[in-house]
Amino acid sequence: MTERFTYLDAASAEPLHPAAREVLLAAADQGYADPRRLHRPARNAGLLLSNAREVVAEALGVRRDEVLFTSSGTSAVHAGLLGLGSRGIGHSAVEHQAVIDAARWSQRSPVTELAVDGEAGVDVGTVRDAVHAGEVDVIAVQQANHEVGTLQPLDEVASAAGPVPLFVDACAAMGRLPLPSVGDVIAGSARKWGGPGGVGVLVVRRSARWRWPFPGDEWSRTDQGFSNIPGALAAAAALQAVVAERQAVNARQHELISLVRQRVRAEVPDVDVAGPADERLPHLVTFSALYVDGEALVTALDRLGAGVASGSACTSDTREPSRVLAAMGALTHGNVRLSLTRDTTREDVERVLDALPGIIKDLRAEAGL
Repeated sequence: MTERFTYLDAASAEPLHPAAREVLLAAADQGYADPRRLHRPARNAGLLLSNAREVVAEALGVRRDEVLFTSSGTSAVHAGLLGLGSRGIGHSAVEHQAVIDAARWSQRSPVTELAVDGEAGVDVGTVRDAVHAGEVDVIAVQQANHEVGTLQPLDEVASAAGPVPLFVDACAAMGRLPLPSVGDVIAGSARKWGGPGGVGVLVVRRSARWRWPFPGDEWSRTDQGFSNIPGALAAAAALQAVVAERQAVNARQHELISLVRQRVRAEVPDVDVAGPADERLPHLVTFSALYVDGEALVTALDRLGAGVASGSACTSDTREPSRVLAAMGALTHGNVRLSLTRDTTREDVERVLDALPGIIKDLRAEAGL
């Protein structure tokens, strides 16, 4: 494994898509000016930004005037959620840390945590109860979980929420899956689909009662302060390419993750594979090995030439136990998340799987077990 490094942390950041690389370099020469100005370079930059918005809207199947660019997926989540309401926020127990932070930041708002089942699926009954109790003025439920891949029942959640606005964090799924048909505001992150870092996408439905929640225009559906035009174009090009190829890529990745789930269960004693086998994101899986330190397992795999994630994948300090796994009632320590890139091969996956049982056995032996 030392001859080639196998990157298996695409859920954190997918490598830059070739389509994005080409556009990024070309746009850097033309997209440097402030598109709000009136001179020729500014008008050129404005046309490029408009083109990026058009491409993203077409790829997602929404109106171009419903697409906003932000400086990151996190900023899209914060603006999207807080712009819908702040008197009471209800979110699932397995949301990304960006959602948790936004809910806590809005100190005027009581926060209601919505329970999940053993596969991280939100309990729709708790959504209905929170709405009927008048505890919330916005519901936040992700499209798919970023640690275990669970697809959330968004149609049922929207029905249970009724007139209460629904915010959807689609950062883990945007581009990989069709955009959900429900959700007043939907957030995405370009680096998750192979675009450059530092670009987020916010889809604000025209019918949404949404206001920019930070200093600036009291009512705005524009890209607040955003001027990374090369980044927006590269993100749009990557999204367009990923949507075009996703049927084939998803099928291949789903098969490889099924192989991981099968072999880990069969070949590693005392292991817990989290999340559903089928209704999930195609490219990632998390499992926990009893009596093994997750950080030690990540380090051992890195030495052998494989990069994976461990701990809570949605916090800044990934050494913390996974909040998602805890909410599911799953084993929290000794966990690793494998997430495939579009170029990951069966050989890459089998190389890691062949080494994994021996690594875990050695780590347990070092711990005296």
